[in-house]
Amino acid sequence: MDNKALYILAGYDDATEEHLAEIQKKLYESGFTGVHTKDLPQHITLDSFPTEQEETLIGKIKEVAARTPPFEVTFSHAGIFTGAKVLFIAPDKNRPLLRLKEEFGSSDNWTPHTTMLIDRPEVIFEALPIVMESFSSFRGTVTSLHLYEFFPTRYIATFPLQTK
Repeated sequence: MDNKALYILAGYDDATEEHLAEIQKKLYESGFTGVHTKDLPQHITLDSFPTEQEETLIGKIKEVAARTPPFEVTFSHAGIFTGAKVLFIAPDKNRPLLRLKEEFGSSDNWTPHTTMLIDRPEVIFEALPIVMESFSSFRGTVTSLHLYEFFPTRYIATFPLQTK
């Protein structure tokens, strides 16, 4: 059974990365480890594709990144979804984020988010207060696109958004 796929991830500037990683670190320091993939940059998953499309996707991502300027997002809420197995921090949808998502697939029924923890519902409910203690609304900047293959995890490339 081959369940590998390619994933396009929207990455952040250093300050946003550090802020989100610090919240996640508090979960880890409190003993929550989760079953999510570790050692990835903080990100918003934009879409997934079959592994056979790798070369085509690299070209598409490179082209989109070259004409998309970095943009701000406002992280205004934390939440739980997917049967209470995912704890996340989410930016508000805005035009630049939706335009970027639409480059790779429909934004219908899409919730942009950065995962903090994936685990059993009872663990997520126990972890939620730790995130809420650490979280308040903040602004961040999307500055890059990453391409990864999962599972197992294979880093493929990172493309910075439009540079002047």
